[in-house]
Amino acid sequence: MTQFFAALLVFLALHMVPAIPPLRAGLVAAVGRRTYLIAYSLVSLLALAWLFHATMRLDFVPLWDAAAWQAWLPLVLTPIGLVFLVAGLLSPNPASITLRRPDLAPGAITTVTRHPVLWGFALWAGSHLVPNGDMRSLLLFGSLLAFALLGMVMTDRRARRRLGEHWPAIADSTSLLPFAAALAGNTRLRMDGPLVIGVLASAALTAWLLLGGHAVLFGADPLALVAA
Repeated sequence: MTQFFAALLVFLALHMVPAIPPLRAGLVAAVGRRTYLIAYSLVSLLALAWLFHATMRLDFVPLWDAAAWQAWLPLVLTPIGLVFLVAGLLSPNPASITLRRPDLAPGAITTVTRHPVLWGFALWAGSHLVPNGDMRSLLLFGSLLAFALLGMVMTDRRARRRLGEHWPAIADSTSLLPFAAALAGNTRLRMDGPLVIGVLASAALTAWLLLGGHAVLFGADPLALVAA
């Protein structure tokens, strides 16, 4: 359990770096943007691998019975979450987590929600929590889901202080809940390069996972679970 919580704390702390502009800017200034992006991506993958490894070492304690309908949730929601995650990291966003310069024009994904990266985590973690009815999955996915949802509230508060008089215009043109600003007529949905890359990356990764990648990495075939 100690290793699990250590891995979880490292993973969560690491993914707060893009949400703290002075820290991110200092790292970019020290090593350069390209080196920062490469190093951050590699360390993130290693931290995620460590977290999953630590989770699998915990005892399996069942909490509820699995059902075929539950397996549909990650099949539907995870690809959407991947689009949000990739497009969010690649898009300028003055109000939330991004790997781009936040002072550039906001990317198209911000017309969907101002917290695409955190929603990506939330959709992935929440959709995997339901079909994995055991204690270690509850600890893993429940912690990541709580981190993402609470992170949206905390990031909004931080952005409101940081952006000052610019915050009302940004808050009105986007929304915390996906598509809320567009449905209210406060913004117009659009496409751009990062969003297209997000869709393509999500499609490619989802196809690989469904064609055997998920079974190799985690020992479970999502399609077989749906058909069970």
